[in-house]
Amino acid sequence: MQLPAAMIEVWTDSGFAALWHTIAPWLAMDERQLVFVIATPVFIAITLWEYTRIKHDPKLMDAREAVRNFMLGAGYQTTELLFAGILSFPVYALAYHYRLMDIPLNVYTGALLVIALDFSMYWMHRAEHRVRWFWCGHVTHHSSERMNFSTAMRQNATNIFNGNWLFLVPLAFIGFNPVWIGVCFALNLVYQFFVHSTLIPKLHPLIEFTLNTPSHHRVHHGRNIGYVDTNFGGIFILWDRLFGTLAVEHVDKPVRYGIPRHVVTTSLIKSWTHEYVDMWRDMRKTGPIGQRLKHLWMPPDWQR
Repeated sequence: MQLPAAMIEVWTDSGFAALWHTIAPWLAMDERQLVFVIATPVFIAITLWEYTRIKHDPKLMDAREAVRNFMLGAGYQTTELLFAGILSFPVYALAYHYRLMDIPLNVYTGALLVIALDFSMYWMHRAEHRVRWFWCGHVTHHSSERMNFSTAMRQNATNIFNGNWLFLVPLAFIGFNPVWIGVCFALNLVYQFFVHSTLIPKLHPLIEFTLNTPSHHRVHHGRNIGYVDTNFGGIFILWDRLFGTLAVEHVDKPVRYGIPRHVVTTSLIKSWTHEYVDMWRDMRKTGPIGQRLKHLWMPPDWQR
């Protein structure tokens, strides 16, 4: 199979041309995937440790749900593995081919990429909550009424088709190599795994001011009035402070986890698709085509 020149250029510039030629291009087993492969056993071990601490409280963790959470995460990784190479990676490669500048990788540009990617992920995450099409892919992550480390693994297998990755493409156009964008993205998600916990209290004020913490992320998963659609930061909470989406966890306002329209199911397929079905049902209702199409980009709770 002949690779497009732009895609070869990405791997050559990043130093991973040999890996690209070794593995089938449609599998896209790049460094991002390797980060998840390495991290997954760590995630399982930490979740098991957490279970020994809170297994007495079914409101905090249910072993069967925790297993399903990891299965949902495995489904997400499988579709990423199978389809990223033919859907998202060519787009990144094309943007990188026409990049505005060449950015070499060093300590300083690496730190800049971490910040720039987290900024892009803030807007991606915010769109996932405020645009229904993106919410269809993100709702799975919020649909549990429990908060623990396994909740971080609740991911949607449709994400690669959903297109939320388009928010990161401008980074390649600026001049960051897509391979390094993928690695940085994976490390960002690894960090976010550790903020899904009820065991970790509020941290030092300086940390709470700067970084996304378990306290901030508990609020993000809340369906309480005042907690909904807040704290979108991945690593840094500064974006929420800057753009007015910050909410602070209050002792006298315990977080109620989950989504407004709770879905009770043990089916992985239904967990991944129920919001698409609901959106399609809303779009089928009688009305002008323009109004019906609005269900794609209006907020999840918008109704005609």
